[in-house]
Amino acid sequence: MTIRVIIVDDQAMVRAGFAALLAAQSDIDVVGEAPDGRAGVTVSRSTRPDVVLMDVRMPELDGLAAARELLGPPPGVTHVPKVLMLTTFDIDDYVYEALRAGASGFLLKDAPPADLIAAVRVVASGEALLAPSVTRRLIGEFVKQRPTARRDRPAQRLRGLTPRETEVLELIARGLSNQEIAEHLVLAEQTVKTHIGKVLAKLGLRDRAQAVIFAYESGLIAPGDSERR
Repeated sequence: MTIRVIIVDDQAMVRAGFAALLAAQSDIDVVGEAPDGRAGVTVSRSTRPDVVLMDVRMPELDGLAAARELLGPPPGVTHVPKVLMLTTFDIDDYVYEALRAGASGFLLKDAPPADLIAAVRVVASGEALLAPSVTRRLIGEFVKQRPTARRDRPAQRLRGLTPRETEVLELIARGLSNQEIAEHLVLAEQTVKTHIGKVLAKLGLRDRAQAVIFAYESGLIAPGDSERR
């Protein structure tokens, strides 16, 4: 299947460069562009892309607000794309809030071209882009700044998970892939996928990105603890 993508960025040269790179891939079709978040929402609603590449800092409507509109659409809007945030900064509170709102991950604008192409494919497949250590560092940094009292409620929700589900959630938050979790727990990869599905359903989470954030906010994982074992 062809992955339909739109690019939302206030810099015309960035849009043109990303569009040329992605359009050159046989499985990716760039179906629209927009110079700000407001226009990005409009273009997304009309073109129904699979993935929206969304810059964080833009005029009219910033990337965070635009992502919230796309990921929490009003009644009657049935198409919800995946949102991949683009940023110049590796530590950016806008990106953290976008992940909490349901974005599937983020990518630095100066990442190698191959990383951008891979990111679009990963997000389109339904996975969250969490492999770069900078993503885990960003989440840990901002959760660390949150008052402990605000973590009480997420911690209570952890009690609804089985010990195995809690273990799987912890490994997701540490950045392990399904295959790596399967090897670590000596389980079939399909069994791991089943556990992840149950974790997301019980906690009311959209995807792995929100699962990682929940693990930090509940205290299951402490900032600085996210590197792989």
